[in-house]
Amino acid sequence: MSITTEKQPILLLKTKSVPNDTYQELFSTPRDGLEFAPIFVPVLQHQFQEDGMSRFRNLLRNGRISNKKDAQYGGLIFTSQRAVEGFAKLVEEGQDDEKWPYLHDIPIYTVGPATTRALRAISQTPPLQVFGEHTGNGDALAPYIQQHYGEWYAERPTKPALLFLVGEKRRDIIPTALMDPSLPPETRIQVDETVVYGTGVMESFPADFAQVLERTASARRRWVVVFSPTGCDGMLEGLGMLDAETGKVRGGGAGEAPSGNGNTFIATIGPTTRAFLKKTFAYEPDVSAETPSPEGVWKAIQDFSQQ
Repeated sequence: MSITTEKQPILLLKTKSVPNDTYQELFSTPRDGLEFAPIFVPVLQHQFQEDGMSRFRNLLRNGRISNKKDAQYGGLIFTSQRAVEGFAKLVEEGQDDEKWPYLHDIPIYTVGPATTRALRAISQTPPLQVFGEHTGNGDALAPYIQQHYGEWYAERPTKPALLFLVGEKRRDIIPTALMDPSLPPETRIQVDETVVYGTGVMESFPADFAQVLERTASARRRWVVVFSPTGCDGMLEGLGMLDAETGKVRGGGAGEAPSGNGNTFIATIGPTTRAFLKKTFAYEPDVSAETPSPEGVWKAIQDFSQQ
C-alpha cells in the first residue's frame, strides 16, 4: 500500500529508541509549514561485548570507580545510547548487591539530549550527576570535560583517569584531546576506553529498505536521513544510485532520485557521515545537520525547503 498523505515520508535509518524517540516526537508534529510521516528503518544491530562488559562489571563491583583517592577511575564518559544501555544492564544486575556503587559522587559526561536522557533514566538514589548535554559532539565535549573535571578534582595535582565506554567503531577525538602531551601535566587527563558493544549492518536492512521505498514511491517528496557511515553503501544501492563498475554514485549530484523524478532527498546527521559519502561514493547529500540532533536535522531540511 502506497502512502498518499500530504505528509512527507521521512525514512530514519536508525533503530527507534525506547521508551521515547525524540525523532519520532519531533517529526510527528506539524511545524513551520512542514508535516512528516516518520518511518524507522534499522540499519545497525548492536551486541554487547562480554569482555568489555565483564571488565566494567568488575570495576563497579570492586569499587574501582569513585571519588576516593585510591579509585582507578574518577568519572565516566558516554557518547552513545548503546553504551548507556550496557551500563543500565549492569546497574539492574547489581540492584540486590549491598556493595554495588551508586556513583552519585562522580561526574558522568555525555553529549546531546538523547544520551543524557538515557543516563538520567537509570533509577538510583541519589541520582547520577550527568554533565555535557549542551555540547552536542566530542569536539565540544573534550574541552568542557577538561575544565569541569579539573574543577571537580581541583585539589588533586594529577587528575584521576576517566573510563570511556565505547563501541567497536568510534572516533578518538576525546581521548586524543584530553591526553595531549603538550598539555600541562596538571590539566592532562588519562582516558581509558573499554569496548562494551559491537556494531554491524542488519542482514534484513536491504529488504526492509526496499519495502519502505516501494511504499513511499508515490510521495511527491521524501527524505532519507542517514545517521552513520555504516550502511551508506546499502542505502545508496537500495536507491539505485551506485554505479556497479566504479562503486561511486552516478552523477554524484544531490537530489538525484533513482527514478529520475527528483522526489528523494538525503540528509546526514552531521559532517562525519557527509564527508564519508563524499569521499567514498563521490556523493554530496542534499543537507547536513549543523548539530547532530532532531532539531538540527529539522532545521537543515527546513532551510532546504525554503530555498
